[in-house]
Amino acid sequence: MDSKYSGKREVHFVDAKLAASFERLGNGTFEEKNLFLMLNKAFDDLIQDPRRYIKIQRNRWPKDYVRKYGVDNLWKYDLPNGWRLLYTIKKDSEIDIISVLLEWFSHKNYEKRFNY
Repeated sequence: MDSKYSGKREVHFVDAKLAASFERLGNGTFEEKNLFLMLNKAFDDLIQDPRRYIKIQRNRWPKDYVRKYGVDNLWKYDLPNGWRLLYTIKKDSEIDIISVLLEWFSHKNYEKRFNY
């Protein structure tokens, strides 16, 4: 963990559907298993320091994230092979920092989602 922070950190999925999608990757095709491994590494990195990655400017946020999940901050973790992982950082009374995973997708789908 970074030296500036010593509290408890966790990574969670935004909902059960996303968690199930992640679990299916582990039993999927070669490419899906590779993405599963890349995501697991990203989760470890987020536990170490979730603020180390790319903070997305508010004017770029998909409105669905704010409406569906109440996002008040949005971060991007660049995965290998052009994949992207989007997450938000939350706090609660028992856990100091929770990285809540919202979505992962290919670079092409990321550009489409963010209208690039």
